[in-house]
Amino acid sequence: MIGFAGMMIAIFSITMGLPAWMAILGTLALCGSIGAVNGYIVARTGLPSFIVKLAFLFILRGFTIYLPQVVERKTIIGGISDSVEGDWLALVFGGKVVGGLFQWLGDAGIIATFARGTKAGQPVVDGIPMLIVWALILIVFGHVLLTRTRFGNWIFAAGGDAQGARYVGVPVNRVKILMFMFTAFTATVFATSQVMEFGSAGADRGLLKEFEAIISVVIGGALLTGEYGSVIGAAPGAPLFGVVQQGLFFAGVESSLFRVFPGLILLMAVILNTYIRRVITGEK
Repeated sequence: MIGFAGMMIAIFSITMGLPAWMAILGTLALCGSIGAVNGYIVARTGLPSFIVKLAFLFILRGFTIYLPQVVERKTIIGGISDSVEGDWLALVFGGKVVGGLFQWLGDAGIIATFARGTKAGQPVVDGIPMLIVWALILIVFGHVLLTRTRFGNWIFAAGGDAQGARYVGVPVNRVKILMFMFTAFTATVFATSQVMEFGSAGADRGLLKEFEAIISVVIGGALLTGEYGSVIGAAPGAPLFGVVQQGLFFAGVESSLFRVFPGLILLMAVILNTYIRRVITGEK
């Protein structure tokens, strides 16, 4: 969905010439609809969510590679930075905030500034990217939703024991469809911010992000069997995994071993989470 959403923004804005705000809103609507289709198939057929998502992973990845080759004869569409310049909605996803604060910190000598070139005097860090702002907003929203609302209880119930949830009046099908749509929305937010940052859309964007997401939430204490997990736990799991990735790169670890370490982290996190759950619940 990340790769597909980014490519659709590029096609809408570059190939079709639509304003950036219209391209973004159109992509959000399209991806949300695809999420709804996923949820509807799961709800109506009773198929495991994993199977349906795996099928659409291949479908969307195929379209992400096929569509740009048909319309642009290439798998990377650039020139997005120029086409979205000054657009109000593009700034919501690709801009930076509190730039004045960082400039003041640079002028005061608190943070480093560029010493030469066209950026002389400007702070090395010139603001907080909107992707970070979106992440914080979604973390707060998700935490409040899961811990302070009835719908949050429905999510846990539907994920833990769907049939039992139905017996007590939880609209399981509606919950699943809405969760698929929300997942599509968050993937599109990430894709939009990524496109605005790099100024291009590539067919390989989002590759293996599904596994990185699993690792992040498992590190954060979520159980893939359902019922257990929190947004507050998953939130530090993502940067922790990112730090490990960057640490391996700067440590000069052989690239062929790069995937070994995330796999080990995932395995250890699952074992630790299972052990902690059994201690808390008294299971043997």
